[in-house]
Amino acid sequence: MNDQALAKIILPGMARSVPLARRWVVDALTTAGHQDMEVAQLVTSELVGNAILHTGSGRSGGLVAVTIYEVCDDLARIEVIDEGAATVPKPRESSEDDCCGRGLWLVQQASIRWGTRPVPMRWNLVWAEVLTLRADHPSDVPNHDGTKNLSNSVKADHLALAGDRKQASSRDESP
Repeated sequence: MNDQALAKIILPGMARSVPLARRWVVDALTTAGHQDMEVAQLVTSELVGNAILHTGSGRSGGLVAVTIYEVCDDLARIEVIDEGAATVPKPRESSEDDCCGRGLWLVQQASIRWGTRPVPMRWNLVWAEVLTLRADHPSDVPNHDGTKNLSNSVKADHLALAGDRKQASSRDESP
């Protein structure tokens, strides 16, 4: 894996930064030749939204930094650095009636793996690796009806690439 940084952006810790981050990730991945970025958009929205809602980044003058890495031809890592909170980010149980609280659960379900780690100044880095098939990837051949099928075998291939790394339980490991 080459873990090549594609781009980095620093945004104000405001709700309007969530769609900006989402579009920025799509632009960066498109420029690098990737496609099928719906999962990258979802993960970006959740990570940036959580940073703004649950950390010091959401205070007046707060900032959120987003970096996107190309891990391999069809796998990207999205990293969000926020201004920290009193708790460590983790998925939580939500009831059917809750209107929020599912963000990290969605990240856990949609990504190949994800995690957190502290960074200097008591800030947090939350990251997730997502499939972003490149236009020239053989798995990107459309089905006979024109739809694309992202099979579990593709996800399994990337988990195998990760070797001994643990999936969601490895939140304290660095990517």
